[in-house]
Amino acid sequence: MSSLVLNNYSNTVDKMKIESGDRSCPIWLLVNPKYPADIYNIWAPIMYELQDKVYRKLHARIDSKNIFKKNVISDIGRVSNMSIEAEVTKEIVMLRESVLEHQPKLLITFGTISNEFVRRVLDIKPENEPKYWNTSNLGDEFERSIAKFDITQTNWIPLIRRITKSGKNIKDRVKDCEDSENYYADVATKIAHIIIENKDSLRIWI
Repeated sequence: MSSLVLNNYSNTVDKMKIESGDRSCPIWLLVNPKYPADIYNIWAPIMYELQDKVYRKLHARIDSKNIFKKNVISDIGRVSNMSIEAEVTKEIVMLRESVLEHQPKLLITFGTISNEFVRRVLDIKPENEPKYWNTSNLGDEFERSIAKFDITQTNWIPLIRRITKSGKNIKDRVKDCEDSENYYADVATKIAHIIIENKDSLRIWI
């Protein structure tokens, strides 16, 4: 995606403090507050590809401004700390109540912390610590989530935060960019498929 397109698209992406968008939207984005740029760096190129694929099939566009975006917790206690554990428990209860009330269909997370946090919110087994999650495991979990997508319930869709390996030479950096673009396109294709398949059950259209 060109820098011009990204710049134009970024004007439509809400700048979050704690949350933005509409809780009644079926698509929720849950972000680690340490990495607010994930909405721009990861979700924006995915959304660009997603809109294109959906429009080609349905001649309709998703109302991206209504997508609900929320900062979740940035520390879920890699080291035992009673105050952190209490705060995490409180945040889990609050988000769980909100999910039960609004019933989002796609609960999209970015990286290990928000991923593990939402796993606890949804009480999904097995119980894994944050250190369990890595690029490979998150990728596998994404594929499982897409394969078992059920429009009658809330579906957890984990995304990888970093695809690049930060190579020092130009060739490595070009390869990193290509890997990222391929990942975004693949994710967009698979999310587009479930959205198109369930178009009549999702109130997301302009």
